[in-house]
Amino acid sequence: MKILFRLLGCVLLPFVAACAELPAQHVAAPASPTPLLLVSIDGYRYDYLDRGLSPTLAALAQDGVHAEGMQPSFPSLTFPNHYTLVTGLRPDHHGIVHNTMEDAQLGHFALKDRQAVSDGRWWAEGTPLWETADRAGLKTATMFWPGTEADIHGRHPDHWRPYDGAVTPDQRVDQLLAWLDLPPGQRPSFLTLYFDAVDHAGHDFGPDSPQVNQALRETDEALGRLVAGLKQRGLFDRINIIVLADHGMATVPVGHAIALDDLLPLDQVDLVTAGVFAGIDPKPGHTRAFAAIEARMEQPQQHMQCWDKTRVPARLAYGHNPRVPQLLCLADVGWTISTRKYLAMHTDNHARGEHGYDNADLRMQALFVAHGPAFRRGVGHAVFPNVDVYPLMAHLLGITPAANDGNYDAVKDMLVPAAR
Repeated sequence: MKILFRLLGCVLLPFVAACAELPAQHVAAPASPTPLLLVSIDGYRYDYLDRGLSPTLAALAQDGVHAEGMQPSFPSLTFPNHYTLVTGLRPDHHGIVHNTMEDAQLGHFALKDRQAVSDGRWWAEGTPLWETADRAGLKTATMFWPGTEADIHGRHPDHWRPYDGAVTPDQRVDQLLAWLDLPPGQRPSFLTLYFDAVDHAGHDFGPDSPQVNQALRETDEALGRLVAGLKQRGLFDRINIIVLADHGMATVPVGHAIALDDLLPLDQVDLVTAGVFAGIDPKPGHTRAFAAIEARMEQPQQHMQCWDKTRVPARLAYGHNPRVPQLLCLADVGWTISTRKYLAMHTDNHARGEHGYDNADLRMQALFVAHGPAFRRGVGHAVFPNVDVYPLMAHLLGITPAANDGNYDAVKDMLVPAAR
């Protein structure tokens, strides 16, 4: 597909705060908004739909809006981008700057650390849509979405469940439909649904593997169950549905790993993150030596590029949040950054998949499909940045958005024009 990237003035300036609230004419609140369902298929690359393995999703795209792709925010990782989608803020602004990070007051954060993930202080730099909707008097329900386990600004969604990977796609759909069966006073107007099998298969076996194709089929079958359930309830034509992904996926061939041991003294640094995107801080007592390490690492490197956080390219809109490590190294697509010890413990004998790369790379582009009474039918849309999803959703719900980095005007042409 032909990819046309659009530069957004406010979001690409790393020195400015989030953009101002949208004009009032975009957010006149109806008494009972049409329900909005946000579905994430983690790791569903923009071109997976072309494989012909997702007939339910293809039907939604054909009868609704289908973007050529959606550009993730940098870094193109799961937690940063899921929180961007529901706050409209770049990771540098909402504070979830990586799947793994350090905070001077809060300590260590990691995807699998349930205590950290459920601590609302990590998430408090952003205001998620479920909080704004709740303050506007709308009910909300989230079936596994990063941030929903935390008490953010004193609030959870009205209905939510702690993440459990053992819950099947069908069970996730059934829970969402059960929430839609609640009495009118309890029924949510904003709902989220999360699938992760495509991402797991992509990591373990690579994006071109039979396992990814099977995950695409199984996830689409769950979407089919959802559509059937909505039709049985007479809701399918009365609910707006956005199906998207947080990022794409790229193949990492066997042996495509950079060992940091060969480039810097690991005993003098704190390796905060590694993988596709490495973050490095000086250990206490090694600040002066770290300047020399940085100078050496910022020289041209094979298969990666490194920057001091103050010198990250402006187009990435990254590096100003205090949680961002001092030295950042980004691998070329198809490579990872690691240590000799880690590589010795994890010997891969087949190609696998990774994301987190430069968010402008084609392989990082994500799915976007929208369907419902508010959306035009059978139209395509150019690639757009994922920060624009938030003001679009706020408009659909008729609520005033929090300050954000998105641009409603850039995506409003997806919608059926208002009657005059």
